[in-house]
Amino acid sequence: MAFLKKAAFSAFAMSFLAATPVFAADWTIDPAHSTIGFAGTQTGNAFTGHFGKFDGTISFDPAHPEEGHAKITIDIASATTADKQRDGAMPGSDWFNVASFPTATFEARSFRAKGGNAYEAVGTLTIRGVSRPETLPFTLDISGQTAHAKGHLDLIRSAFGIGQGPWATGQWVALQVGVSIDVIANQTSGLSSRP
Repeated sequence: MAFLKKAAFSAFAMSFLAATPVFAADWTIDPAHSTIGFAGTQTGNAFTGHFGKFDGTISFDPAHPEEGHAKITIDIASATTADKQRDGAMPGSDWFNVASFPTATFEARSFRAKGGNAYEAVGTLTIRGVSRPETLPFTLDISGQTAHAKGHLDLIRSAFGIGQGPWATGQWVALQVGVSIDVIANQTSGLSSRP
């Protein structure tokens, strides 16, 4: 009987340890040294822009990327392309409708290792109140308590309702938009609890 009790206790202890969460490192984005940019085509001419305000937190352990999580919030009103007419139109109701949807978010539920320093962030992108699953491929280099991530994602703007009325087609502004990240993040706490 004592043997059975000991075996049951051992099984309980093992199951408890298996359920113990991974304590991944926490990282905070350094906006002053990071860029979230975008690129598109208008009337056949390429243009680029970036968001001046954004922040985010990341929980990530390269040894166990599947346990990670991240949430990035972008101030849509901070978008600029250095073109006065375009920049004046973007916050309006035909485009980002900043009055109703002031921010965009990307929330990664997990990460996937792709070999070497390549990863994918698997999550949900929300723009203009529309949420869609997206996977962001990126490279990651960590030096001490500083991480440098670079990635690129192609989107179809109409899938998020960006461009209403006469702008809903790609006649004047192409539907495909490229989003690029070049992010520096600093470790704020934590290390993996697993070997």
